[in-house]
Order: sequence, then structure tokens, then C-alpha cells
Amino acid sequence: MSSVPLGWKASVSTSRLGRQAIWARVALFASLAVGGTALDLVTKQWVFSWRGLPGQTPKFWLIEPYFGIETAVNPGALFGMGAGFGTVFAILSVLAAVGICVWLTKFRAIESLWLVTALGIVLGGIVGNLYDRLGMWNPPASMPQWQSGVRDWILIQYSDQWVWPNFNIADSLLVAGAIMLAVHSMMSPGESESSAETSQPKAVRS
Repeated sequence: MSSVPLGWKASVSTSRLGRQAIWARVALFASLAVGGTALDLVTKQWVFSWRGLPGQTPKFWLIEPYFGIETAVNPGALFGMGAGFGTVFAILSVLAAVGICVWLTKFRAIESLWLVTALGIVLGGIVGNLYDRLGMWNPPASMPQWQSGVRDWILIQYSDQWVWPNFNIADSLLVAGAIMLAVHSMMSPGESESSAETSQPKAVRS
């Protein structure tokens, strides 16, 4: 007569990680999110203090004429898209941050080190730009279009005709995290099949 070990169903419904490992991943996630946000905000503050508001100083070239520093304020989304919808993007940012926390806990993304890293990076980018969208950087009252705008400062161009929209560290984090999530989605089907095979309960003869 064959039977299934009684503890199998319980092990499926709980995390495969021990409590210590889970807390280590929570710490990693929080460190990436907080560190990414801090790096973004510190660099924005430093560059805008050094170079001033957009138009006050010329471009500062690091590799002329391809890579440099130029302050700009983006009233739209990533890389200048969706200008004029700053408030909408702020609301979406809050929802995305909540969604990440739900993904980590309820849907157990915490079990994947890759996902923990990607989501921590993404949250750092979200919070960095959300800070600006809420007007917490104190934009000048004389520029109402900047009230929900995001500070950008990284300039990349090929020529005067081929200029990439200015961006910041938060944008870079969002893109890096999105790439990691895309890679994970392409790898997941194979991983799921493999884990399903290895997790099949073995019959025990008695």
C-alpha cells in the first residue's frame, strides 16, 4: 500500500526558506531600496547645488560632446515621456510600491534572490522620483510646471541632432530592475517545470 508523507502539503504551503534566510533577504531588499533612493537624492541635490537650475549654467562635459552633466526638470515620466501627468505618475508610483511589497510577501517573491534584488532596485528608483513628484525638493514657485517634476542631470548624446532625454540615478535603477524582471520572466517557465519535478512527493511502501 502506498501513501504520501503527511508533512508534504504543509511544506508546499510554507516558504522553503528558514526564518533567518527570510530576514536576510528582507534586509537586502531594504538596503537596496534605501541605498538606491539615497544615492539618487544625494546626487540630485549635489548636482543642482553645483550647476544650478536648468538654463543657469552651460553643459559640463565629462566626455565631450557625448557624455556630461546638465540639469533639467522632467514633468513627465521616465526619460521625458508623458509630460504634464506628474500627479498621475505619483499615484501610480505609490501603487507600484504597494504592489512590490505584496509581491514579496503574499506571492512569495522573497524566495527568489533574483527577484528580491530586482524589486529592491526598482523600489529605490520609484521612491527617488516620487520624492520629486511630491514637490519635496522645493521647486521655485515661479515655475509651476515643475511642482510635480523630477530633477534630471545625466546627459548622453551622439550629436546635437541625436540627444537622449536627460535622466537620473532613479531612472537608471528602474531600467536595471525592469531588465532583471524581464530576464526572470524568460527564465521562470523552465525553473517552474524543474522545481515541479523535484517537488513531486515520492510514494512510500508499507
